[in-house]
Amino acid sequence: MIFRCELTIATSGRGTYDLTGEVQHVVAESSVTTGICNIFICHTSASLMLCENADPDVRRDLEAFMARQVPDGDPMFTHVAEGPDDMPAHVRSILTQSDLNLPVGDKACLLGTWQGIYLWEHRHAPHTRRVIVTVQGED
Repeated sequence: MIFRCELTIATSGRGTYDLTGEVQHVVAESSVTTGICNIFICHTSASLMLCENADPDVRRDLEAFMARQVPDGDPMFTHVAEGPDDMPAHVRSILTQSDLNLPVGDKACLLGTWQGIYLWEHRHAPHTRRVIVTVQGED
C-alpha cells in the first residue's frame, strides 16, 4: 500500500518549524502498520531535519552555526536576485536535507525519545512551503 499527502506549511521567516504532529497524523491516516515514511520538501531554500525536540537551544545553536558557515550578504555570492539571504539559503538547503526516510511501525514513525521532524526555513521572509509525505508498507 502507498499513501501520499501534501502538507502546506506557512513559515514566518528563518527558523525551525515542528512537523512531527502533522507527519504522525498522515502516517496514522495511511493505515500502514509496518513500512517507511518519506518526507520531501519541494523547495531549494528550505530543508528538513530530524533533530532534538526537548531543548530549543539545540535548534538555536544549529542556526548560529549555519550563520557562521554561510553568512547572509557574503560578497563571494553573485546570486542575490532576492536579497542577501538568497544564495545562502540555497547553500544551507544543500548542506542539510531535502528528504527524510523514517521507519513506520504500529501506524507511526518510529522516532527516538528526543527526536522531532522539522522544516528549517532558510529565508528571512515568510513563505508557504510544500512538503510531500509518502507512506509505503503493509496495512
